[in-house]
Amino acid sequence: MVLVALVSGGLGGLGGAVLADRLDPAPGAAPAEQGQTGGQAQPAAPQPEPTSPPDPPAQADGTISGLSRAVLPSVALISIGQDGSLGLGSGFVVRSDGYLVTNHHVIEVAGDGDPIVVELPGQEPLDAEVVGSEQAYDIAVLRVDREDLTPLAFADSDEVQVGQTVVAVGAPLGLDSTVTSGIVSAKDRPVVAGETQESTSYISAIQTDAAINPGNSGGPLLDLSGRVVGVNSAIAQLPQAGGFGGRAGSIGLGFAVPAEQADRTATQLIETGTSEHPVMGVLVDLAYTGEGARVRRQVAGEETPVVEGGPADRAGVRPGDVILSVDGTTIRDSQHLIVVLRSYAVGDTVEIELRTAAGDDRTVSVTLAGSGD
Repeated sequence: MVLVALVSGGLGGLGGAVLADRLDPAPGAAPAEQGQTGGQAQPAAPQPEPTSPPDPPAQADGTISGLSRAVLPSVALISIGQDGSLGLGSGFVVRSDGYLVTNHHVIEVAGDGDPIVVELPGQEPLDAEVVGSEQAYDIAVLRVDREDLTPLAFADSDEVQVGQTVVAVGAPLGLDSTVTSGIVSAKDRPVVAGETQESTSYISAIQTDAAINPGNSGGPLLDLSGRVVGVNSAIAQLPQAGGFGGRAGSIGLGFAVPAEQADRTATQLIETGTSEHPVMGVLVDLAYTGEGARVRRQVAGEETPVVEGGPADRAGVRPGDVILSVDGTTIRDSQHLIVVLRSYAVGDTVEIELRTAAGDDRTVSVTLAGSGD
């Protein structure tokens, strides 16, 4: 079992998903869902189309050196607090009029009045404001007062192949303009990243062996054409048991938010200041250890295990039902279910295989709703 948590916290593992080690500490996060596939489900709203530049940098010539020359001017060192006292991370330009993407956990440490500074290679530091942030996918958008930046394009997630060469660019340990290379080691890797329930992200991640370390958070993972295939978010760590130390940095197991999720979320944040993730409207039992993910049988207070009138309720999902698969993907546990559902978009319809409390198997169609604000 690969073990993961925040860099500043302990390490642990769960059977259905990798628990990933955030690249930077993230104290003071906002409250998160408590084992939900999404609270009070809201009606599905039209989803904005991702808006990214159509072409990769012209200077990228298929070599790592050519790629580096092309993309380095668009990758920033991000400092939180006075002189980076609260944390350091990375980010990259996505629009020429001053918008940059980074990780939610990079900027969540900033309190009211704490400066966020963006430093692009060879340019004066720029004060940045937070446009919006989404903990669920660990994506945030910053804006600086510039109109002449060079944006990077997002790749088509469907075209990313296991084994292809990728390059990570960022500022590990504050060392800006650092380039490392590797391959895509796996796709659709279920990753749960976060030190506490309140700061947890659930990501169907791209796994890479390109060396990424604390400070790479929010930087791009690129193909050789210069397109962003993912946003670096987490690393795995060896357990301290056995004399491995547990804080050694990269061991060739890094995880990135896929381009499609990052692009869609960033577009929502830029256009509305908020983002939403897909939900089916049930509470899952995180203590359940059997096959699949079980809908809670009962909850305290006014909440119900199945949100009345929500997608799951309309499809006939009932308390105590066990979710065995989603669109043919076998569900290993409750956290794996959350990861899988969040790989879809609001409005998508999925086929869910269920087992009732009486032991009967059936399949229902669920159209995922938005999580709301």
